[in-house]
Amino acid sequence: MEHTHYISSDLLSIEMINEIVFQGKQLALSEEAIVNIEKCRKYLDDKMQSNSTPIYGINTGFGSLCNVKISNENLSKLQENLVKSHACGTGEEVPHEIVKIMLLLKIQSLSYGHSGVQLITVQRLIDFYNNDIFPVIYTQGSLGASGDLAPLAHLSLPLLGEGEVYLDGFRQPAAKVLAKFGWEPIVLQSKEGLALLNGTQFMSAYGVYCLIKAEKISYLADVIGAVSLEGFDGRIEPFTDLIHLVRPHKGQVQTAERMRDLLEDSEIIAQPKVHVQDPYSFRCIPQVHGASKDTIDYVKKVFRTEINSVTDNPNIFVGEDMIISGGNFHGQPLALALDFLGIALSELGNISERRTYQLISGLRGLPAFLVNDPGLNSGFMIPQYTAASIASQNKQLASPASVDSIVSSNGQEDHVSMGANAATKTLRIVENVERILAIELLNGSQALEFRRPLKSSEFIESFIKSYREEVSFVSEDRILHYDIEKSVTFLNSFQIEMED
Repeated sequence: MEHTHYISSDLLSIEMINEIVFQGKQLALSEEAIVNIEKCRKYLDDKMQSNSTPIYGINTGFGSLCNVKISNENLSKLQENLVKSHACGTGEEVPHEIVKIMLLLKIQSLSYGHSGVQLITVQRLIDFYNNDIFPVIYTQGSLGASGDLAPLAHLSLPLLGEGEVYLDGFRQPAAKVLAKFGWEPIVLQSKEGLALLNGTQFMSAYGVYCLIKAEKISYLADVIGAVSLEGFDGRIEPFTDLIHLVRPHKGQVQTAERMRDLLEDSEIIAQPKVHVQDPYSFRCIPQVHGASKDTIDYVKKVFRTEINSVTDNPNIFVGEDMIISGGNFHGQPLALALDFLGIALSELGNISERRTYQLISGLRGLPAFLVNDPGLNSGFMIPQYTAASIASQNKQLASPASVDSIVSSNGQEDHVSMGANAATKTLRIVENVERILAIELLNGSQALEFRRPLKSSEFIESFIKSYREEVSFVSEDRILHYDIEKSVTFLNSFQIEMED
């Protein structure tokens, strides 16, 4: 495996980011990126020597202060002040995995040669990435419109020797870490602070991370749904290809095909059934899971475009001799997509909880609450409460953030995306769905044991065998919190190949 990824204009995909970040690749700038960065910086330096016209964010104030002209001798101080004054984040700390993705995406965006940064600035961000130096960033503070200003200010502070970072698991002053590596603080030049702070890398990094998780969740929802179907003695007919070919939504067709593959040669699915139909939570797995798959595909397309884009402001076009102030930092495409992703994942949790409810209801020859001697034992009564509570929280979290807006910067920034709020709550939905599916697996695997001596498919039997090494059959009441936590850990341990 190549251990270095070279930053260039080649298209990045979500799958590539997953490989770069989570397989420990180092970053380096390609010759193309170096030329782009240096060419743009030289153009801007020359422009500032020969031009006295106000250019937003380069020799003016910011936001509603855009009409305040700044003298050339104060341009560096202007950019330093910008970074410090915008570091107003609060709340929980951003997970290190997401900080690492933020670093990668910021480096990528600055490398196209439309941002005017110094080469040393981009190289220092690469140094942070390669040495697992994670700036302390907070989840609250971005409106998702002028770029992710507050989070990106905290990302950028350590370049100046300000703020705090994590290194080797310890939170410490950035100045101390710079000294340890023998690095001098960066002296920002004109436009640089704005290039670092304007951008959508907070929203984008959350989106990429959630999409990586979402693909895995989508796959595991199918697998665990198949386990539950077997435990419930469900029917195979709803997954027949003919049904789905006359309503050929891509995700629906894929899900039905996967369910047929998962259940191939199962003795349980093949045995004669007394019941004519299954409840929707089983029968409509292709339609519901499939719609979520199609949503994930759509959201991937949005983020694939975003992570290969320039999202700071103003943008510099060397060939055209133009510096244009626009709005590429506005997070509306991401806010809408993140809300959509959160809704789609919430639905996977909703239908999973319904399958859990059916399994504990004493139907189809299963004991009430999936335990021997119910009454003396409460069995799996309360895990369903837990799943229901989490599913309901997801319904609340799935309320769209993107329909909200609030005026900022004295009316200059009068419509914002709230994409950062969409991003952080979508991650909470992701984590919640993982727990709901873990509870369904706990129930589905228990129900499956009451179908013995019949066996399920080879795949499902192998899957359950691995699971049983972590979570044993529940023969009498015990503290199920530990079983739920072990089930979550079991699911998180799985690696799946992402589909490009």
